[in-house]
Formats: sequence, C-alpha cells, structure tokens
Amino acid sequence: MSRLVLWNIDLTLLDVGQVMRVAYAEAFEKVTGEPLVYLTSAAGRTDSEMFFEFCARNYVDFEPDTEALADFLTALETSFASRGDQLLAKGRALPGASASLAAVASMPDTVQTVVSGSTRANATAKLVAFGLDTYLDLAVGGFGSVNYPKASLIQSIRLHAAGEGGRAYAEEETVFIAGSVPDVRAALIGGATPIGVLSDTSTEGQLRDAGAQIILPDLSDPRAVMTAVHQATTN
Repeated sequence: MSRLVLWNIDLTLLDVGQVMRVAYAEAFEKVTGEPLVYLTSAAGRTDSEMFFEFCARNYVDFEPDTEALADFLTALETSFASRGDQLLAKGRALPGASASLAAVASMPDTVQTVVSGSTRANATAKLVAFGLDTYLDLAVGGFGSVNYPKASLIQSIRLHAAGEGGRAYAEEETVFIAGSVPDVRAALIGGATPIGVLSDTSTEGQLRDAGAQIILPDLSDPRAVMTAVHQATTN
C-alpha cells in the first residue's frame, strides 16, 4: 500500500518558538507601524491566519488586506532569516524526531512531507538547521505561504503529491502527525488519519476528544512511530 505521511513541524519535530516570536514582532511592527503586544496561539494555524488575528487583537489603525499580508510574510521571512544563527542556540529538535523521520522514510512506498503554518522559506530553514529535511520531500509540502487553512493544505497535498498524472492519495493512505487539537481537526477535515503526539499544548484526553484514535507519548521510540503509521494506513 502507498502511504502519504504528513508531519507538523513546530512542537512536533522541533521547537524554535523563541526565535519565531521575535521575528513575528519585528515583521508586524514593520508592516503595521504598531507593536505586537498581544500574541495568539500558533497551534494549528498558518502565518497568514495569525497575521489577521494579530491585527484584530492589537487594534491596528488600518484595514489589513492581501497586500498587507504579502508584505508581512515577506518581512517575516527576512526577519527570521536574519536570525538563522540563533536556531541551534535557542531552539532544539525534539527527542526522537530525526530517528523517527528516518524510520518512516524506510517504510516501503511511503512519501513523507510536512504541513506547516510557516512559509516555505521559514519551514525549510527550521528543518535544515536541525538536519531534518533529509528525510522529507518538501517539494510536495503544504506551507503558510498561501492564505489557506491547514485542512485545505492537506487536501491539496493528497491530490498532487503523486505528481502530474498520478492518482490522488486516498484518505486511508494519508496520516498527519501532530500534537495539537486544531491540527487533529484539520487532519479529519482534510482527509487524513491524525496521529497525535502529546505536547504542552494538548492532553491525551483533548486529542482523543478531537478525534485522534492513535496517540504517542513522544517520538522517542521510532518503532512505535512506524507501528502507528502502519496501523493508521491498514485499518
């Protein structure tokens, strides 16, 4: 059976939250002229979605539109790239991330990529910093560079990951590995089986209530990750 394995990046594979928050603040003030005082949860959200909520929560004095969003994403990439040397110092790959990616990559007929709320450039920079890009086909990933929710990104990847002329991946062939309730819901809407990974953002009960039937305590056991992927795609 062919498999399409999608990974969330932030707080599933790695944590660079300190660097990302500074980049958000700098980009937001550059584009709006207002300081970013009130943040919003990034769990399950794309940078595009977060920008409009930043504007609402921080009472900016202009009406945000698609042009302002494009300016924000460009400024965000510039700000984040300028802090590339801080990723290893202030961030970390989560335990077992590299080994689990390698393990899943060894499964036959498996395509492995990401669904990230970050822009393609920022998501790639995060993965490259920790050597996690090696196991992923980022050309078919879904990123926050476009103004679509994660559920739509998952649907798009399922349709196009096999390449031109290839068939779409079926729902029972697709999994999304993530650690937040919004990501579990996005998986179900987008046509993927969610595999929950416990994190600081969600408890096991919350993930189960959202619809995740398979939950891992973390990624420290690559064999358990492979077993979860196999189970999710053979029911």
